[in-house]
Amino acid sequence: MINADEVAELCYERFRQLPRRGKPEPGREWSLLAAVLRITRRPNSDSVEMEVVSLGTGTKCIGKAAMSAAGDVLNDSHAEVIARRGCIRYLIQELHGAVSGRCSSLFRPADRRGKWRLQPGVSFLLFTSHTPCGDASIIPMTDSQAQPCPLVTSVSSCGETDGGQNLKRKAKEPGKGGNLKLPRLAEEDSKEEEESRTKSPDGVASVPASASELKPGDSRQSDVHRTGAKCVPGAPADPLRPGAVYHSTGVLRVKPGRGEPTLSLSCSDKLARWGVLGFQGALLSHYLEEALYFDTVVVGKCPYSQEVMHRALVTRCSRVSELPAGFSVCSPLLLQSSLEFPFSQNQTELQHQGGQGRISACGAAISWCNVADQPLDVTANGYKHGVTKKVLGTPKARSLLCKLELFHSFLSLVAATDPSALPDSLRSGELHTYWDHKRASQSYQQAWQQLRLQAFPLWPRSDRNLLLFR
Repeated sequence: MINADEVAELCYERFRQLPRRGKPEPGREWSLLAAVLRITRRPNSDSVEMEVVSLGTGTKCIGKAAMSAAGDVLNDSHAEVIARRGCIRYLIQELHGAVSGRCSSLFRPADRRGKWRLQPGVSFLLFTSHTPCGDASIIPMTDSQAQPCPLVTSVSSCGETDGGQNLKRKAKEPGKGGNLKLPRLAEEDSKEEEESRTKSPDGVASVPASASELKPGDSRQSDVHRTGAKCVPGAPADPLRPGAVYHSTGVLRVKPGRGEPTLSLSCSDKLARWGVLGFQGALLSHYLEEALYFDTVVVGKCPYSQEVMHRALVTRCSRVSELPAGFSVCSPLLLQSSLEFPFSQNQTELQHQGGQGRISACGAAISWCNVADQPLDVTANGYKHGVTKKVLGTPKARSLLCKLELFHSFLSLVAATDPSALPDSLRSGELHTYWDHKRASQSYQQAWQQLRLQAFPLWPRSDRNLLLFR
């Protein structure tokens, strides 16, 4: 039996044990926390062993102009994404031990050559201190507690804001991390989100509600918590009407950036995708007989709706069929803890004192994972925290979670595998780039094709030019 409070306390304690570097300044900065836990159920026992194998904090994304064709920039630093990418490092380490002939407590050989599967009784759980940004955060308001994603305050095509004010905005200098021209994912500039964050510490404004989408008879529910993530092109646009009908629900959204639009889908969308494709990704699917899913998702104390979480994470993909062997539609157990993250936005506001300046989201992201070599990785703006411009573009600046570093870790796993034990999908002599290795994971790509066709046809496609590094 999983106890949500025990999960939350385990994650918070793991965070408390980390060094100070990259953590929010108490009373002035807030952040979000997510973690992946390994769950082990013993035979003939109701008790479970829980171990945090990866933990992440963060709330930021880089703009599309800062993305790198070398794969050396961390694009999405939201806590859930950081925790998942740290878990990939953990999985690679465990597979490395398995293919090297050492006993693995996580994996055992599967029937097919070069394939592995989880040991009996082992599963994974995702904890997040707040509901994932995007669709899962569009929930009825029952109190005045704020949410981390700032309010969408205007629609540039309409020429007006929520308050009817004409706000002039200065264009920010685009990021210098890349020169590629990529398709624009949102018509409005993401500065609306940044401006709303500077206007109000909590980034959220409430307006009188229309209760058409709320439960009848509940007089406390007058609005919905709003998300700064914007609908992808082609999806039903947000009505932006007062109250409960401000947002469209169930649609794909991209995360807001600091001035420059991002290409990162919301955490709600990514969790829904992982619920079909697994969180192991295309590369590790070469080695795994079955996709890895989060059997349980636990949310910390925050505004929460079980119905909305189920809609965002499960319902949208529930009818996907014709998946290849090893893939299925996972419907995780959804739980909420009564314990709040000490560095949540709400707790930071309560601890804020005069003279500390305005409250803001912490600019750094922390990754810790249970690996032997360099378990801690602190980043800011897609690079290692504290690096100077002089070392940008060198290994010293790279996060251990960026695509290039994870790809190199995967290649070291391939090199450590005896040639006779290589999975069939890795036996081609034509595998050179990151793109090549992802495309060669055929079962994963077939599952992704079915998910796109049946549930997410508007999911933006990755620019191949950003995936050709080696």
